[in-house]
Amino acid sequence: MVKRTRIKEVLESTAFGSEVTIKGWVRTFRNNQFIALNDGSTINNIQAVVDFNNTDESLLKRITTGAAVSVTGELIESLGKGQKVEVKVKSIEILGDCDPEEYPIQPKKHSLEFLRENAHLRFRTNTFGAVFRVRHALAFAVHEFFNQKGFVYMHTPILTASDAEGAGEMFKVTTFDIGNPPRNEEGEIDYKQDFFGRATNLTVSGQLEGELAAMAFGEIYTFGPTFRAENSNTTRHLAEFWMIEPEMAFYDLVDNMNLAEEFIKYVIGYVLKNNREDLEFLGQRLAEEEKQKPQNERSELGLIEKLEFVTNNDFERITYTEAIDILKNSKQNKNKKFQYIIEEWGADLQSEHERYLVEKHFKKPVILTDYPKDIKSFYMRLNEDGKTVRAMDILVPGIGELVGGSQREERLDKLTARMKDMGIPAEELWWYLDTRRFGSAEHAGFGLGFERLVLFTTGMTNIRDVIAFPRTPKNAEF
Repeated sequence: MVKRTRIKEVLESTAFGSEVTIKGWVRTFRNNQFIALNDGSTINNIQAVVDFNNTDESLLKRITTGAAVSVTGELIESLGKGQKVEVKVKSIEILGDCDPEEYPIQPKKHSLEFLRENAHLRFRTNTFGAVFRVRHALAFAVHEFFNQKGFVYMHTPILTASDAEGAGEMFKVTTFDIGNPPRNEEGEIDYKQDFFGRATNLTVSGQLEGELAAMAFGEIYTFGPTFRAENSNTTRHLAEFWMIEPEMAFYDLVDNMNLAEEFIKYVIGYVLKNNREDLEFLGQRLAEEEKQKPQNERSELGLIEKLEFVTNNDFERITYTEAIDILKNSKQNKNKKFQYIIEEWGADLQSEHERYLVEKHFKKPVILTDYPKDIKSFYMRLNEDGKTVRAMDILVPGIGELVGGSQREERLDKLTARMKDMGIPAEELWWYLDTRRFGSAEHAGFGLGFERLVLFTTGMTNIRDVIAFPRTPKNAEF
């Protein structure tokens, strides 16, 4: 069997005169002579030049956009602009035909909405090839970062009986006939007869289980799928998405912020170093998209500039109270330009407020700390003022909140009191409370939605375009 060389490697080669075999999918075929071939290893196509005078005409007709082909030929220096090398074809084999009348991904500009409807084929476009190579690089960098720091990678359950966020927006899991489930004497569904013997759902977070592991291993992280049954059809929400959730024993809020900032800079720095061509392509695409916007809505920084700005600058750190003062006194708020006007302390900040702080006021990423307890989860450590908790959110340009985290409440009495206030039954989380009974220690952690990180890094504007097969209300295609 002839050894195939990936197109990325061939484009970097200078072994002129050597014979190579490349395989890929035809992007374009011009003048019965020039094949632009791509195998997904790089954003760049390689040009294969066919001697059409000495090639069977029936074979030439089968070289169509989308067809899979194998080409063997001589690597030569390219005379054309835009590439250093090309392949002078000696033999060509059609591995898989593609009917140009039916193939949806023709060599022309397609809308992102059209490509979402053809998500099974959109990987073959330059945009989605670049996005998913960047996604892969980010995922690799996540594991590399934590592995280098000695963290243990934990697989927390996807099926769980707990609701870590207390939000209740969960997908139920059952083996019951949903039209006729068994009921108890009170007329309620009798989950004791179900597969797990209790009501079960798809996880919204691996955090609570992650805390259990951190109280034994010191530092752990999870990186897996999570689910929210939130009926929200927006460019920012998915029903299935991936979460990165480190949990660290013996960390306070400052340690947590330091780790999160270092982590973001590391993974973005990795992509800047290893996926430059993909980012340059996505940057050009974003610049074209920005031209369609009104001047005041355009980003001041290009994609690569924005990423380098994050990696090269210290994040601004302010309290929620300081942020409220800034927002309340801003022209945007006074002139009622915000959709949600900030009137008093205790307001739950919206994306528009977070972006104002980052993009207009500080012009750099911001870490907000010490939020009101009433707008945060039960597990966050209560501050001495009794009003705020040791929470932190990291805000970045274009996205708003990228990371949410906190120092966890390690004091059993404070935690149980908080759970009681919020109506969370302590008996259902007995196992979680045991970590506060047996060798409790201060600890902290954060969660980062992986798709939001990919969205930020690629400059895409719809979260459905950074996950292979988006799951959204009324959509579970492919």
